[in-house]
Amino acid sequence: MELKEQVRNDPDLLAKVVTGDQSLIYGYDPETKQQSSRSNCPSSPRPKKGRQTKSNVKSMLICFFDSNGIIHKEFVPPGQTVNAKFYYDVLRRFREGMWRKRPDKWRTTNWVLHHGNASADTALAVQQF
Repeated sequence: MELKEQVRNDPDLLAKVVTGDQSLIYGYDPETKQQSSRSNCPSSPRPKKGRQTKSNVKSMLICFFDSNGIIHKEFVPPGQTVNAKFYYDVLRRFREGMWRKRPDKWRTTNWVLHHGNASADTALAVQQF
């Protein structure tokens, strides 16, 4: 109810929000149409249509966006843990992207960063940054 009231009082409130989130992305290995239509002898059954299968390739993606689109995105290197130090460095790169891609928003400082509550996101150094 409090958030609804804030939006009523400031219709531009949601446009001021920049969201940051992490997501695990899986790779897919689609079979091509040519692969799925292999020629067989006339007595064999028709080939089944190919479909995508989830591969064992997965990556962590960190993305920051607002109502106008993506501001900064980066994949976490394989084997890298997203700890406070790593996330702090990501925020530094996000800040540069924000300065470059949203200069008006950056100048006014009239925006708010909303991100998760993972331990890296809530670390004291990250909060102070």
